[in-house]
Amino acid sequence: MNFGIVIFDQAEELDFVGPWEMVTMWSRFADGPEECLLVAEKPGPVTCAKGMSVNPHTTFAECPPLDYLLVPGGEGTRREVSNPEMLSFVSTQAQSARAVLSVCTGSFVLHAASLLSGKRATTHWRSLDRLRALGDVDVLEQRYVQDGTVWSSAGVSAGTDMVLAFIAEVAGEAAAGKVQFGAEYYPSTRKYGGFEEHAKAPAYVRSS
Repeated sequence: MNFGIVIFDQAEELDFVGPWEMVTMWSRFADGPEECLLVAEKPGPVTCAKGMSVNPHTTFAECPPLDYLLVPGGEGTRREVSNPEMLSFVSTQAQSARAVLSVCTGSFVLHAASLLSGKRATTHWRSLDRLRALGDVDVLEQRYVQDGTVWSSAGVSAGTDMVLAFIAEVAGEAAAGKVQFGAEYYPSTRKYGGFEEHAKAPAYVRSS
């Protein structure tokens, strides 16, 4: 069993590093995937949104079939939704994958790869209206959304919550508990600055 995470220039770092941490904790403590692969279109370093430089393990052309695939978001998705190599890779892998996941604006890549039409999904709060404007996605203002084998999350840190919930779904509560405990992932509920009252705050922030 393997888990692949696509990376590309201007991907948001925490969109994939948070999920990476959850998946590799799953592997270490709860019999999770044998491999967690960072996959890029080409070999060589990928420069992310905040300047982190990451070396992929493999390329689109050399990547084995994946059991699970995650697509992060970031400014780079505005380019990747028109990148035929990216869309071909995602759609081809999705044909045999057990599940496909997106974080933040990675949802737009899933849509461009014909994986999100007619499904429930979410994205970063700044892009909710843009996702609605596509016209064929049931957009929910939730931290993360599951619709069959397609999962999506809100922005940046939300991907960590989504992947932990995903682990609970596919491997059980005990496995997710081991991951959560190993990672000490018990997020504070404290809110700062009153931004939960912001006009653009998603429903799950306003109501929590």
